[in-house]
Amino acid sequence: MDAKPLLLTTAFRHVIHEPNIEAAHARLAAITGESLEYNAFCDAVDAALREHLIHEPVRLLEGALQCCWHLELTPKGVAVARELDSSSRPTMASHDDDVG
Repeated sequence: MDAKPLLLTTAFRHVIHEPNIEAAHARLAAITGESLEYNAFCDAVDAALREHLIHEPVRLLEGALQCCWHLELTPKGVAVARELDSSSRPTMASHDDDVG
C-alpha cells in the first residue's frame, strides 16, 4: 500500500501518540507490519497536512514541558480514510461467491 493511504487508514483505526516523529514512524510500522521508509512516511505526513487530511501533528499540550507527536485525522481525512477502508475490504457479494 502507498504511504499516504496507509497513514490515513492506520490513523482511522489506531491512536498514534508518540514523543517524536521517529517514534511515530516506528509505531506505524509496528501496527501495520509494513516496512515503510522513513522518508516516505515524512512525505505522506507532509502531503496529508497540505491536503488538510490531518491536524498539525506536533503539539505542546497545556502544562507540558516538551512537544509530542499526535496523528489525528481532520473530518475530511476521516471521510477519505473511510472510503479507503471500505474499498480495501471485500464486499458481501464477493464473499457470498466464495461460500457458495
